[in-house]
Amino acid sequence: MYQKLTNKFFKLFTGELAATIMFAGVWLMFLSIHEWTKPYLTSIAPFFAFLLLEFLLVQGSYYWYLKWRQAKSRDLSVLPEYHLKVFRGLKIMNLLLLGVGFVLVIYELINYSDEFYWFLFLYLFALAEYINYYHVRLSYQTTEELKGFIRHKKFSRSKLAQELK
Repeated sequence: MYQKLTNKFFKLFTGELAATIMFAGVWLMFLSIHEWTKPYLTSIAPFFAFLLLEFLLVQGSYYWYLKWRQAKSRDLSVLPEYHLKVFRGLKIMNLLLLGVGFVLVIYELINYSDEFYWFLFLYLFALAEYINYYHVRLSYQTTEELKGFIRHKKFSRSKLAQELK
């Protein structure tokens, strides 16, 4: 059981970290290769949304890293309070940054620019990641979890949300 959980947490932590690195790499690659992408990648709103998304992915990776370390030492308890304080602080910071992002959505909508839809996509992606980590689990990796979702007709709380409760 511990080995299965250790493997699952390891895949989650490395997957989130790989996504963070890959997204940044693709962003930089497009900046250096395609001249036409510069307005989409360097304008304030899309760049802000991208950094917000990266910030959230790093938080997810860090959380799963902590859970992986616990599982390796055969500890399935809730994270220690000092780690939970960090995540509570990050949750507040995320809400503030999402609020700034919402103001940017309104501003970009009023002053419609070519990069609006790219910005909106990145912002909504970041919002989905925030919800997925801090509220309800939006991703279902196994058939049992999907069957549970269908059976109960509701999303389950995310692991981090359960621990912060």
